Amino acid sequence: MTIDLDRARRDTPGIDHVAHLNNAGGALRPSVVTDTVVAHLRREAEIGPYEAEAESEARVAGVYDSVARLIGAQPDEIALVQSATAAWNVAFSSIPLKAGQRILTARTEYISNAIALLQACERSGATLEIIEDDEHGQVDLDHLERRLDTDVALVALTHVPTGGGVVNPAAEVGALTRAAGVPFLLDACQSVGQLDVDVDTLGCDLLAATGRKFLRGPRGTGFLYASRGITDSLVPPVLGLGAATWTSPTTYEVVPGALRFETWERSIADNLGLGVAVDYALSYGLAQIEERVTGLAARLREDLSQTLGVTLRDKGVRRAGIVTFTVDGLRADEVRARVAAAGVNVSVTRVSSAQLDFGARGLTEVVRASPHYYTSDEELDRLLAALR
Repeated sequence: MTIDLDRARRDTPGIDHVAHLNNAGGALRPSVVTDTVVAHLRREAEIGPYEAEAESEARVAGVYDSVARLIGAQPDEIALVQSATAAWNVAFSSIPLKAGQRILTARTEYISNAIALLQACERSGATLEIIEDDEHGQVDLDHLERRLDTDVALVALTHVPTGGGVVNPAAEVGALTRAAGVPFLLDACQSVGQLDVDVDTLGCDLLAATGRKFLRGPRGTGFLYASRGITDSLVPPVLGLGAATWTSPTTYEVVPGALRFETWERSIADNLGLGVAVDYALSYGLAQIEERVTGLAARLREDLSQTLGVTLRDKGVRRAGIVTFTVDGLRADEVRARVAAAGVNVSVTRVSSAQLDFGARGLTEVVRASPHYYTSDEELDRLLAALR
């Protein structure tokens, strides 16, 4: 089965305005997602926000089912939150840390995660250790295995980093952490929606993802997967309405399942849009989406490698749909501006978002192009023509 490109482009009105190669930042939404969000907002205006939510109760419950199906989880293992950062932080802050413990992460850890890790170590007395990359530029599994012991409180890994196309071997990491009995938190912000992700295969205990990127959902949406095997041992540092039950004037009980990680106030319209975006992706099949996206990225890398003055910056054995490069003699912002003038969206990743990774490689910035399954070959050609 292959992607129905005509359907995908017909359902994406944004393609009439731009060649969008910034899906790693935020994708163009299918019309059905926008229509769903707008319809609920209008319904809120007609009958009231609480009343519109009650009217949509079954559809909201269906979002948990859809997200669970997307990643091979159970609905009670899903919490709907405002972003991947919110999902990652509520999961991480629920893990108790104490002096003498160690947290292991990789060089490709994302900026907001890295800052949170450093801050938590300052407060708790735990220490942060970096697992080196192997010769292919992905997390070194042998190095990780040697570091895993009873002092390790957590392994935190970014599946696909913001500044390159490498796919870290998360399933192999999961096998090691399971064997060692160490919790495994996976940032899947850039992988869910472009790769076929299954939490049982990955072996992660916690997984954070966003709606706005390759899932093509609304901004301000995300979700956390918290496995049944770990949830009961985790209590978020702040509990509120919905996350706990007030059982008496002086007592409360944390609710079972992943709902304990949610906040009560949220955008119902955007959550419904997220559910529709997930269903839309599932209608194509994530294996088919992955094949299409990685194929387009591979073709783009090959063409860029033959373009004078362009240097590819991706690494890893397995690569996803994020393509990074530099152009001799030009700042990344200037490259972005020039290709934007030709009607092509790309983005820039700087060392400030990837201190450990870019610092080790001597990079200060890269241009990032990220196609999606609705991207056409002509749109890739438009980028290449602008670069040449």
